[in-house]
Amino acid sequence: MKTLMLGNEAAARGLYEAGCAFVSSYPGTPSTEITEFAAQYPEIYAEWAPNEKVAMEAAFGAALAGKRSFCGMKHVGLNVAADPLFTIAYTGVNAGMVIAVADDAGMHSSQNEQDSRHYAKAAKLPMLEPSDSAEALAFSKLAYQLSEEFDTPVLLKMCTRVAHSQSVVEPGARQEPVPKPYEKNGAKYIMMPGNAKRRHPVVEERLQKLAQWAETAEINRLEPGSSQKMGIITSSTSYQYVKEACGDTYPVLKLGMVWPLPEKKILEFAKSVSLLVVVEELDGFIEDHCRNLGLAVTGKSNFPAIGELSQNMVAEQLAEVRCAGVKLDAELPPRPPVMCAGCPHRGLFYTLAKNKLTVMGDIGCYTLGAAAPLGAIDTTICMGASISSLHGFNKAGGGQGEGKTVAVIGDSTFMHSGVTGLVNAAYNGSNSTVIILDNSITGMTGHQQNPTTGYNLKGDPCTKIDLESLCRAVGIRRVRVVDPYDLAACSQAVQEELAAAEPSVIISRRPCALLKYVQRPGPIAADADKCAGCKACMKIGCPAISMTDGRVRIDSTLCTGCGVCGQLCKFGALSGGKEA
Repeated sequence: MKTLMLGNEAAARGLYEAGCAFVSSYPGTPSTEITEFAAQYPEIYAEWAPNEKVAMEAAFGAALAGKRSFCGMKHVGLNVAADPLFTIAYTGVNAGMVIAVADDAGMHSSQNEQDSRHYAKAAKLPMLEPSDSAEALAFSKLAYQLSEEFDTPVLLKMCTRVAHSQSVVEPGARQEPVPKPYEKNGAKYIMMPGNAKRRHPVVEERLQKLAQWAETAEINRLEPGSSQKMGIITSSTSYQYVKEACGDTYPVLKLGMVWPLPEKKILEFAKSVSLLVVVEELDGFIEDHCRNLGLAVTGKSNFPAIGELSQNMVAEQLAEVRCAGVKLDAELPPRPPVMCAGCPHRGLFYTLAKNKLTVMGDIGCYTLGAAAPLGAIDTTICMGASISSLHGFNKAGGGQGEGKTVAVIGDSTFMHSGVTGLVNAAYNGSNSTVIILDNSITGMTGHQQNPTTGYNLKGDPCTKIDLESLCRAVGIRRVRVVDPYDLAACSQAVQEELAAAEPSVIISRRPCALLKYVQRPGPIAADADKCAGCKACMKIGCPAISMTDGRVRIDSTLCTGCGVCGQLCKFGALSGGKEA
């Protein structure tokens, strides 16, 4: 029976129907829901790994054991997993292995806008790219067929719009593949130089065979148009924009496999049209390939390499050849992200800003501490970079940064790739203070469990990493815990640890205010008569606080009663909530 599904949900359904037995991922928007939906099928073992590298290696191990496997990540997560990616391209697989990577054009929740298609080309791996939910399901299943037919991991490229939009799919039944027995084969799987040299020609031959397959594959399809004045090559969500803007006016070569590309099909298509246009988001990946084939092509001169495309943009840019597009006039108002009311990170960031500290930031919802009015973060690079950057900053500064520079990192991010930075700081005697923002969950991607929460992906109790013990185990002697709702305690802890002449860790611990089990004391009461209009309470940037006619106002529908604002008011205008 046909039904509506999110792209990520449909991809997970494809894993299920293909007989996938093992899933290991690290949450990262916009890829997260694939694994969450896959975990709902009892036939699939699913887990959150500490990071993407571990997830990919675990998925490889499962495929080696003879079971179809999957790992999912966002585009920057593939950077973390690049080491195993390039080598398992050489080894190949036993049972099928699919790797989903979700790009984030427009940087809705990411620190860069990289185009993952380059990884497919560099690693010499096939990449499929669905344009809607139905294809997300179908391509997931197809990926396993290709993986086992060509002895290769297969990349499934999603993007924000396909991952998080709904379209019609028709679910099917699960097909249980026969497990493939593991056979010891050192020449294939032990990638020491002698073996790897013999595997490289196998990779090149495989790529040629995949390119031949792409020439006749149904997922690379030609859709005819009424006019040959222009032909459009496109894929993914860009295909949807083209069809919305142009309908059947111009022929379209819709690519479902974006690497390797079907060269003969592209050349034949180019001969049939007067003007060849490539419509694609981010880099001119397909366009550059067309140019390398000797074709005159228009692409990035019309469509930017920055941000997302849209139906309007496609219609406007193709208007020069009289594309009969329909423009959508409605424009959505901007909605900048903000830390939630009651966020436990707010009090800690206020303390850092008040003390005028240089703060090395990291990846997580706490990155919003960089926004006004807090403005408490100086850098954000990648997962785990805060601690390593702090170490380098202090060492290179000859002591000038010591005592006024800290690193902040979330509990999940610390387990992902921060702990090695802390090992480095301890090992090399870095006089640095690291603050672990422990909100008892992976917050930014939607409340996923991690090794510090005590629960696994399916909510079952499991081993819980003790952050204090871990920090001490790697050589940090000064480890203390503070409540970020207690501003005085936060300030004292920060000042004392910065004054210490050795590496130290402060764990700012309070659960995310949005967790269902968190008890809220009730909203703060605002007394307008006592308010002096000083706006001290506005300095924490809480969305529940506003000023009306020069007096403080609390939105009781948002306020969690954390009590941080009351600690800033010298006039007693804010009362209730947590006691300071």
